[in-house]
Amino acid sequence: MDETYIKVKGKWKYLYRAVDSKGNTIEFLLRAKRDTKAAQRFFRKALKGLHTKTPQVITVDKNPAYPAAIKELKKEGSIPDACEVRQIKYLNNIVEQDHRFIKWLVKPGLGFQSFHTAWRTLRGYETMHMIRKGQVEGVGKGESKNQIEFIENLFGLAA
Repeated sequence: MDETYIKVKGKWKYLYRAVDSKGNTIEFLLRAKRDTKAAQRFFRKALKGLHTKTPQVITVDKNPAYPAAIKELKKEGSIPDACEVRQIKYLNNIVEQDHRFIKWLVKPGLGFQSFHTAWRTLRGYETMHMIRKGQVEGVGKGESKNQIEFIENLFGLAA
């Protein structure tokens, strides 16, 4: 789990992202603040997904909000006590490398004009990235033709 910065109305906002050990996106969330409350909300959202399994290990960077959020979630029972938390700056390289794709799309746009627009656009970017990574059933990674057919069937668009 990690966060990256996105510019909205000239101010930095935080895009929280979680990926599994295989590089598959688990969840993402755009927040205005980078604090314990935002981290708790993100963890709750990520853990309640139908595709999410209970984690054995959560790897985070040195942001002090993460251990506090995880401790609180363990108290309420959302995360099992057996779940290990690794707070090591460079151990989350999988998610750091996954940020590159989003940054590559956002950077040329020089930021967004509203939080709502940023959130809707980022959801589209993340969804397309998940399709390209092969996270859609029946559409494998690198299968461009199947990916195009999936999007065409989904939206009724001709590519």
